[in-house]
Amino acid sequence: MLILRPAYIAGRVGKVFAKEASSGAHPSERWLIRVDSEDIVVSLNAKEFEVVNDDFEIF
Repeated sequence: MLILRPAYIAGRVGKVFAKEASSGAHPSERWLIRVDSEDIVVSLNAKEFEVVNDDFEIF
């Protein structure tokens, strides 16, 4: 998947790691994304990344 935002990681490729857990009554709409070129995991909403192929995995 291609990361669109935030600017400091935009344009990089990542993999969906997991859906973010919610601490409230409503389910989270955010995903934890492992950035391939960095040693980081970021929390993004669906508007901040784009799936560029359908072979991504949720670990």
